[in-house]
Amino acid sequence: MMSTQHSIAAEKFQEDKKQASWHNETLWFVREKRDRMSKSLPEWEELRTIAEKIKLHSVSNLDIYLEEFSKNAEANGVIVHWAKDAKEHNDIVYDILSKHKVKKLVKSKSMLTEECHLNPYLIDKGIDVIESDLGERILQLNHTAPSHIVMPAIHMTRQEVGELFEEKLHTEKGNSDPTYLTRAARASLRNDFLTADAGMTGVNFAVASTGEIVVCTNEGNADMGTSLPDLHIAVMGMEKVIPDHEALSVYTRLLARSATGQPVTTYTSHFKKPKKGGEMHVIIVDNGRSEILTNNEHIKSLNCIRCGACMNTCPVYRRSGGYSYTYFIPGPIGINLGMLKDPHKYTDNVSACSLCYSCNNVCPVKIDLADQIYEWRQNLDSLGAASSSKKMISLGMQFLFTHPTLFNTSLKFTSLINWVPRSMAFGLKEWEEGRSLPKFAKESFTSMWKKGKIKTIKKDEQ
Repeated sequence: MMSTQHSIAAEKFQEDKKQASWHNETLWFVREKRDRMSKSLPEWEELRTIAEKIKLHSVSNLDIYLEEFSKNAEANGVIVHWAKDAKEHNDIVYDILSKHKVKKLVKSKSMLTEECHLNPYLIDKGIDVIESDLGERILQLNHTAPSHIVMPAIHMTRQEVGELFEEKLHTEKGNSDPTYLTRAARASLRNDFLTADAGMTGVNFAVASTGEIVVCTNEGNADMGTSLPDLHIAVMGMEKVIPDHEALSVYTRLLARSATGQPVTTYTSHFKKPKKGGEMHVIIVDNGRSEILTNNEHIKSLNCIRCGACMNTCPVYRRSGGYSYTYFIPGPIGINLGMLKDPHKYTDNVSACSLCYSCNNVCPVKIDLADQIYEWRQNLDSLGAASSSKKMISLGMQFLFTHPTLFNTSLKFTSLINWVPRSMAFGLKEWEEGRSLPKFAKESFTSMWKKGKIKTIKKDEQ
């Protein structure tokens, strides 16, 4: 009932009605593609169930699978590092780059590096960091953060990208043709690929039985960024490890269909060992994940494979945009991850949920996202973040419902509210906006029932 940072930012997002409508319709289009693709597989629900079980098994045995992955990766010639938090992660990356005198680093998309704020850290150290994913490159040129984990620049129109490229890449004035803009970005990135000293990738899956990492992209930029330089650094959250190729086959069928409605990601690249004469490093990051392991109510958050399906289906996310959320990952999964990271700092996001449960229904690994958000809401009072007006009304309702005489007396007079001005009936600005008050009946159902006014409908009359 009070205005949260999210609701204020969402209201601002809605000021541009045309852009807000486009955002909603575009993401709903992706959601519908996801539905068509999932329905093309008769075993879809079975795959979701298997994926959930594998993830729960993997995170419950992380010590075993991470040790197996590390042992096999090192046997392949990969140098494995362990980072307890974001600072250690950033320091390890910089130490590797310093030893190789790296001046330019080409990255493929990685939400973990966003989580660790790696880019500004390296840029402050004098290293030129180039994002090679098209959406990420657009945002880097625009000096803004991703608003979606799979389609990071989905909030920008092609006209806005065209104007940005005019300024930064000197493209034709007024030309916002997507093909033209994509070719311009590709031409710009080609030089960066050729001149980079090192390549960095995220990790979609780390296969314990072989010690290899798997990176999924639609642009092939991870392959380009790691093929030319001799140094490859891959960074992964510790929950990315899965047992074997059989498990991998389940997730690769689910990931692209859930993310963008594609049958498969365009490039599913396996990196197992360093290129000849080069070095490959893998940094395994905790950064709070081991604490989630001990949280029975929210442990399933570690199942996430970062497909973004929950965002595409979320009516709140689609209509409020990714920047309305205060955690760097928006949408239902972002609400939960933010609360797990810092429940005092990110409570504003908890209100950004209608509890429609659509996110639960589309999640490929069956994370109980809505149930977890509901659980967070129940704990807002203990966090000191509950709305004072909502607490007052709840206490009033509790008193009313536990005093039958008062409740029945109140029922007799509820129809009077129909004649009271709306602002007086609600008295709360946040509730009045966007809501309509139903018309109260002159007589309650209970009263009519007692007076025999309710006609019992026989089964053959229905």
